[in-house]
Amino acid sequence: MKLIRTGKGQLRFQLTPREKELLLNVLQLYPRIPSGYQPLSQSTGREEANQCLLDEALAETRLQNQKELRMLLSDSQRLRQQEGQWQLTLAPVDVGWLLQVLNDIRIGSWIHLGSPATPLKALNAQTAPDLWAMEMAGSFQMRFLELLEG
Repeated sequence: MKLIRTGKGQLRFQLTPREKELLLNVLQLYPRIPSGYQPLSQSTGREEANQCLLDEALAETRLQNQKELRMLLSDSQRLRQQEGQWQLTLAPVDVGWLLQVLNDIRIGSWIHLGSPATPLKALNAQTAPDLWAMEMAGSFQMRFLELLEG
């Protein structure tokens, strides 16, 4: 993946066909963090009602993010093929949002793996998809950040 800056406040990322396929496969996994996973940290005496409000707000955000992801990936002006490569054009704010989506996939996959504190000792048919998703989401996060800093 390469970054091609445009003069219009947009960022254009050039991806190989394989990178585009991997990115789309990873993004299709959103959301990965299970509902109800993020508990409130403060004790107020209204924990159940407040937790319900938090869960509803997070569910609404996830639905909106899914809608925006579908729009992004179907927009031929933002994701298009050119000379055998793919170009993903994003506003800087969209890159931050995409990093958050990738983070949800990475963290959610880690949760699905049982939140291991150490690397997995064995890879099997059950753990391989979650490990793949976690590593790919993290890899794309790091690559986007490297390009932006670069």
